[in-house]
Amino acid sequence: MFALKRSLKLNNNEATLMAKHAGFRRVVFNFGLSLRTQMYSEGKLSDSKVINEVKKVLTNHVKKQPEFAWMNQLSSRVYQNALIDLKDAFSRYRAGKAGHQKFASRRNGQSFTVDSSNGKVLLSAGKTIKIPTLGTFRLYEALECGYVSQTFTISKEGSRWFVSFCVDAERLPVQQPKSSVGIDVGIKYAAMLSNQQVFDAPKPFKQAKTKLATLQRQASRQVKCSNNQRKTYNKISRLHAQIACIRKDFLHKLTTYLAKTFNLIKIEDLNIKGMMANHKLAGAISDIGFYEFKRQLDYKCLMYGANLVLVDKWFPSSKTCSNCGNKKDMPLGLRTYDCPACGRSIDRDFNASVNILNS
Repeated sequence: MFALKRSLKLNNNEATLMAKHAGFRRVVFNFGLSLRTQMYSEGKLSDSKVINEVKKVLTNHVKKQPEFAWMNQLSSRVYQNALIDLKDAFSRYRAGKAGHQKFASRRNGQSFTVDSSNGKVLLSAGKTIKIPTLGTFRLYEALECGYVSQTFTISKEGSRWFVSFCVDAERLPVQQPKSSVGIDVGIKYAAMLSNQQVFDAPKPFKQAKTKLATLQRQASRQVKCSNNQRKTYNKISRLHAQIACIRKDFLHKLTTYLAKTFNLIKIEDLNIKGMMANHKLAGAISDIGFYEFKRQLDYKCLMYGANLVLVDKWFPSSKTCSNCGNKKDMPLGLRTYDCPACGRSIDRDFNASVNILNS
C-alpha cells in the first residue's frame, strides 16, 4: 500500500467550498471533544459509546437547529470522519502514545477527510479527479494511470489545496544498476557517497530567514486580529509552505535516486535528537531534514526492493582512517582527515562514507 498526493487547481468558488468543509470538520471535532471532556465525571463510559452518542446528537438535534442549517449543505462524510479522528486521538491518548487531544484551530492547519459510503471508487488517469461527495476537480499534475481508493484527505498548505489517497497495491521492485554504497549525511553536504558523489542541500529556511523575520515583526506590530495582520499571517504561511516544499522536493528526488540506483545502502543511525540539542547546529540540521531523509529512504528501499542497513550511531566513522584503520579525534572544524599513521589526506565526509560502507 502506498499513498499519492496531488495539488488541486481550484477556482475561488471551489477553494471556498474546501474551506467551508475544513471549518465543518473543525466545528464537529471541537464539539465532540468538548462533550467528551465534560463527561469524564459521568462514570466509566467508553470513548466509543460517548462518540456514538455525540454522532446521534449531531444528526438528530444539532443539524436541525436554524443556526446550524449550513451543515446540511455540506458533505455528511466530513463529520463522520471527524468523529472517527477524535476516536483515534483518544485511543492514542489511552495507549500513552500521545498527549490529551487539544481543540482544533484554524491556525494549526485546514484539512478534512471524505470517503465513499458505497465502497472503493475508480479514479481515471488524467488531470481531473472525482472526489466522493464533493465533485470533480482539476489537478496541476496528472494521474499517470487509473487508481482505486475509498478515502480522500484534503488539506491546505500555504495557499494551495492538496488531495491525498491510499492505493492498495505494491510497486514492482526495480533492478538497481549498482551494488552498494555508504552515505555520510552532514551539514556541509547533505549526502556524501562512498563513490565520491556529492549532494548539496538547498537549505531553504536559511535563504528565507531574513524575509520570514521581517514578516513576523510586521505581524507583531499590527492590530491583533485585524485584516492586515491576517494578510501578513497568510504571507508567513505561504513562505513556510514554500520552504517545506523545496526541502521535500530535494529529499524525495535524492532518496528515490538512491533506492533505484543501489542494491545495498548503508547509513549511520544518527542520534538526531541529541544533535538537535546543540543550538549552533539545530537550525542547519532541521533545515536539511536528517530525520525525514532517513524516513523516506527506509520506506523507499522497501518499495523498490533495495536493502537499507543502519550502522551503529556510536561507530567512529569520522575518527577512523579508511585506509589503515588508525583513529584520532576529529573536531567539527577539521574538514580534512590527515592520518598520522599512513600519511593519507582525505576529505572528512568522504572518509566517513567509505568507513560506513566497509563497516
